[in-house]
Amino acid sequence: MDFSSFVTSLGTSLVIFALLMLAFTWLQRKPGNAVIYYPGRILRGLDPLEGRKRTRNPLAWIKEAVGASEAAVVAAAGVDAAAYLVFLSSVLAILVFSGIILLPVLLPVAATDNGAQSTTGSNSSGTFKNLDKLAMGNVQEKSPRLWAFLLGVYWVSFVTYYVLWKAYKHVLNMRAGAKSSPEVKPEEFTVLVRDIPAAPPGQSMKDHVDSFFQALHPETFYRSMIVTDNKKANKIWEELEGYRKKLARTEVVYAESKTTSKPEGERPTNRIGFLGLVGEKVDTINHCNEKINELLPKLEAEQEITVREKQKAAALVFFNSKPAAISAAQTIHSQKIDTWTVMEAPEPRQVLWTNLPRKFYERQIRSFVVYGIVFLTVFFYMIPITFVSAFTTLKNLKKYLPFLKKIVAQPEIKTVLEAFLPQIALLVFMALLPTLLVFLSKEEGIPSESHAVRAASGKYFYFVVFNVFLGVTIGGALFDSLKTIINHPKQVITLLGSSLPKSATFFLTFVALKFFVGYGLELSRLVPLIIFHLKKRFLCKTEAEVKEAWAPGDFGYATRVPNDMLIITIVLCYSVIAPIIIPFGVVYFGLGWLVARNQALKVYVPNYESNGRMWPHLHARIIASLILYQITMFGYIGILRKFYYAPFLIPVIVSSFVFAYVCKKHFYLAFLNTPLEVACRGTKEIPNMESIYTAYIPPCLGTERLEDDDQFEDARSFSLKTAP
Repeated sequence: MDFSSFVTSLGTSLVIFALLMLAFTWLQRKPGNAVIYYPGRILRGLDPLEGRKRTRNPLAWIKEAVGASEAAVVAAAGVDAAAYLVFLSSVLAILVFSGIILLPVLLPVAATDNGAQSTTGSNSSGTFKNLDKLAMGNVQEKSPRLWAFLLGVYWVSFVTYYVLWKAYKHVLNMRAGAKSSPEVKPEEFTVLVRDIPAAPPGQSMKDHVDSFFQALHPETFYRSMIVTDNKKANKIWEELEGYRKKLARTEVVYAESKTTSKPEGERPTNRIGFLGLVGEKVDTINHCNEKINELLPKLEAEQEITVREKQKAAALVFFNSKPAAISAAQTIHSQKIDTWTVMEAPEPRQVLWTNLPRKFYERQIRSFVVYGIVFLTVFFYMIPITFVSAFTTLKNLKKYLPFLKKIVAQPEIKTVLEAFLPQIALLVFMALLPTLLVFLSKEEGIPSESHAVRAASGKYFYFVVFNVFLGVTIGGALFDSLKTIINHPKQVITLLGSSLPKSATFFLTFVALKFFVGYGLELSRLVPLIIFHLKKRFLCKTEAEVKEAWAPGDFGYATRVPNDMLIITIVLCYSVIAPIIIPFGVVYFGLGWLVARNQALKVYVPNYESNGRMWPHLHARIIASLILYQITMFGYIGILRKFYYAPFLIPVIVSSFVFAYVCKKHFYLAFLNTPLEVACRGTKEIPNMESIYTAYIPPCLGTERLEDDDQFEDARSFSLKTAP
């Protein structure tokens, strides 16, 4: 990519962002679009425009986002969203403090070196000379000037340590504040028990669990709920709900058909065969009522069978005080590791019921198998990633698609293709992964949705680092490189150091495309807006369908966090080689913080709340990116620049491992388990325990009748008030 292509890419991205900002400013003022731009406020029962002045200023949202307190963010989107914002602001602080020293020091050091620039050290294989003069590749081999770049690695590292330590303490205190809130939450009085041994002859599983915990916790044990096999009941319930929705929709259609000239209207009909295309034609309203009346007794019968006969070796156990539940979750209840496994229960809305009964060793085996699949997928996925990055270059397009030669020969088309094609192809290709990774994570036997998201996020991080960062960096030489690594493992650092500078311009445009176009689309919400209006115009008939059409969802941490981590890895690894990338990283995370803060306050609604449980995961991944950066710089400075003092970087690499270890020992246990001192700060009175119990009843087992202790009642609430 030459300099004109880079400027074209950057300028086009900036123009697109400006247009998206103007669209956002205009569209958000339309009353009919409030459900797209302010759904979070609407669902909380607030006026979308409360406290806002009508203005045509496209930057007014920035003032609102910056002016909101962290408490307001927590109230609107939860602790998880606030922790994610801390993550963005922490990375922003790392890059700003690093850039304060690196930019004014390293750029002049590189630019004023009069030595000839080596081919291997060029940031872009000799095609980007203007920026190459501002990079380490412009410094002569063995030059004393390399000391400045070596010390720059130390500066970035210690800035990262300081910022991450402060951020860890802040999120820990924020989590403790949420955990000690006087608001009663069902999960704080509940523990999840797995690997329950078989009940003695003549004793039910419920009696078995009750007697075990009653003996160990005689004063605080309340009752237990045995996990059951709900597959059949859930299938009937979903079918029943489907007919109820269809009936509501059909009644609206029938009401709309009544006119002055035809007051009786036209009753809707449908065929009951395959996809409603074949079979007997029936009156839709009558058919839905018949199916509902048929399924209701069927569901009630299946509920009774499920509760009494389909009990599994897992349970939820309830205690009448928060400290008692926390103590029980952190106590070893059995001499054997594979029986009576007790842990803090997840929120009712994020329980993965089918995973709870999985046995201890089954979970271990599943975990090994899943990570084996992930490893193989990472390895083999690198082949198409490298193919995409290599094939979408202009040279290869001419080579493999000769009929495009005349088209790409046009200067304007050539410039646009060079600027955008590889980056867009890579973004589209990587968008196919998240569904697979979430599925694999749940197959491990993980008990909660938030845990599955964290696991999928970790797997996606491996993908983006190895397949995007390393795949693009090593590029078309992948297979030769793999052969070199296998035959000479010690050359991996040399390979990475020699390949990294050649991809600098690709990643500059990649980062620019991500923050300008990516954040512009997220803020303007053009795609959700178009989809909503199409659904409302052609598909939605009932209020429930309209609400479902504009439901905003949550942040989508499983994909959002790894993408941010990729940018961190890119910017850190190039921060000393080509410091000019630091401002791009600052804009990405600065703009990302503003956009995410706006979306947290007005748009996204959390699907679950884990009280910042993802923070240790975020912290560990930043440290992993830092270590990769340090190792890369060791290879680049020592081997390519032939600087004899490169081994002075070894202590800083070791210090990163030490820092990660100290942080884990100092902070992690308070995230893994709720400290007893935090639990004791909360509710003192005994809450409404029956409400806490019923909050965990799956919807498919809900009923309006309460016949005995084994019969569930309907409960969908996840945040309860203390009983008087």
